[in-house]
Amino acid sequence: MQSPAPSTGSVGISLSRVVKSYRQGRRAVQALRGVDLQIDGPGFYGIMGASGSGKSTLLHLLGGLDRPDSGSITVAGHRLESMDESALTLFRRRAIGIVFQQFNLLPTLDALGNVILPGVLDGRPRADLEARGLALLEELGLGARADHRPEAMSGGEQQRVAIARALLFEPGVLLADEPTGNLDSASADRLWTILREVASRRQMTVVVVTHEPMAASNCVETFVLRDGTVAGRFESYGLTPSELVLRAASAGR
Repeated sequence: MQSPAPSTGSVGISLSRVVKSYRQGRRAVQALRGVDLQIDGPGFYGIMGASGSGKSTLLHLLGGLDRPDSGSITVAGHRLESMDESALTLFRRRAIGIVFQQFNLLPTLDALGNVILPGVLDGRPRADLEARGLALLEELGLGARADHRPEAMSGGEQQRVAIARALLFEPGVLLADEPTGNLDSASADRLWTILREVASRRQMTVVVVTHEPMAASNCVETFVLRDGTVAGRFESYGLTPSELVLRAASAGR
């Protein structure tokens, strides 16, 4: 199996001196401490770190779900820190895809309805959306499940519906936040393969935040966050879990 090597083309993601703090009662907690990070897309990239290292905060900033205290963030050609809320909403809907651990599917809609929902909210023609949604579900092995509601699907199937929804507008960047946290090992392995193939086949920049070494073994490169900073990066594709743990532990030391 050939490594999904990154392109040397346009920059998909760039962060410069990004700082983000939160308040816990009277105490300020600095989640990110001047993060510098650049990803040349397309490719499948991982962000690893212990709990509290800032990796989920970083992903939320990349997705326009939160704003930095200072620094600059460019994703798919958009300078996020200078955008107003309306522009950020359109950015999240049209320019990127986001996949969450909890799936975030509406229980009252079937799989197809969940996939096309962003397009419905965007005012796109329903017939076009349904054709596009069915094609995505078929591509992800869910063609026969289009009319099933989330409660009738396994966790792995629900997450694939969420991926199809994230791909509806053919974004240049796909972000995934601990996407296998609620899946069994077999479903998780399949999901990593799907995300790797999405990056390669669609020439997308796919970034996954995870604490699982098996995820990083599917990524062409992995960034290690430690105490709110990028401690290092290393080529991770094909490494064994023990090799990944050692590489991550030694990053920046």
